[in-house]
Amino acid sequence: MAPRMVGGRATPRDLVLAGTPEFVSDAALLSVILREDDVALGARLARAHPIPTGLWSLRAEDLTVHEGIGPAKAAALLASVELARRASLNQVVDRPAISTPEDVVSLCEPQLRGCDREHFWALALNTKNRLIKIIEVSIGSLSASIVHPRELFKEAVRSSAASVVVVHNHPSGDPTPSSADIHLTQRLVRAGDVLGIEVLDHVVIGEGGRHASLREMGLM
Repeated sequence: MAPRMVGGRATPRDLVLAGTPEFVSDAALLSVILREDDVALGARLARAHPIPTGLWSLRAEDLTVHEGIGPAKAAALLASVELARRASLNQVVDRPAISTPEDVVSLCEPQLRGCDREHFWALALNTKNRLIKIIEVSIGSLSASIVHPRELFKEAVRSSAASVVVVHNHPSGDPTPSSADIHLTQRLVRAGDVLGIEVLDHVVIGEGGRHASLREMGLM
């Protein structure tokens, strides 16, 4: 589809439809989602919530304070952000090997940055420790995640995983494992032993690349 020209220039919406969204600015992409012909609203949002990190922690109330954004437009933008988050979760092209806690942080921290809830994931690995898929096990409250071993291992078995590395974020920014983290890790290790799927590590991610490995700390 050729882009429609307005005043000698293609509109952001039609550049997207023409398959060339890479030529559209962040502010203009936001205007397309919000169905605004003027990019001014998108520009205000981009300044208030820098892309991409500022979008991951958006709530409806953060958006509706802006003039021109009601519940419908807020819902459209939040849905778009969630779709982007889900796509990025499994868009791993080279299936990297996961050998160290730093490998885990490099893979997961960009998607967990700025989240105000605990996200608990499992990295399903093959026999060569290469990533098969990222399993999103649960999303918790402001201070805790609710994790059932059966949910984690159900997906690991479906993925034919030989082992898993579990990872979650601490919204407080402090990656120090809590007593609940330690207890959960021990439960997961026992469950994995029964199923023949080894739990290699549990990595807790804080802010600024700070992290803790329960394996390295001798807690599992």
